[in-house]
Amino acid sequence: MKLIHTSNAPEAIGPYSQGVIVNNMFYSSGQIALTPEGNLAGEDVSTQTHQVFANLKAVLEEAGASLETVIKTTVFLKDMSDFPEVNEIYGGYFETHKPARSCVEVSKLPKDVKIEIEVIALVK
Repeated sequence: MKLIHTSNAPEAIGPYSQGVIVNNMFYSSGQIALTPEGNLAGEDVSTQTHQVFANLKAVLEEAGASLETVIKTTVFLKDMSDFPEVNEIYGGYFETHKPARSCVEVSKLPKDVKIEIEVIALVK
């Protein structure tokens, strides 16, 4: 097992790592809309979603993976009415490669953000 850490994504805000590699599989912790410096990227779901993807790309790269090797995503939304906007942005990051996905509404997310995404990916 290898723990993943990059300064290009926000530090974990609890007793966990940004991700873990086991047997050429990368499992990310949920990424929220914090900048690498730990500041909230913005109030709207669009800005937050783009920051989440920037964070995911950073931890995937550190793990030797990429968005193109993602097998499964889980999207947590504070408000399911944001789904159409998030879905459109999400589709821009996965234009040809379409990983399996779950999307659920939750009552609250860390730092009161609007979105959190975690991924499972193959390590190249």
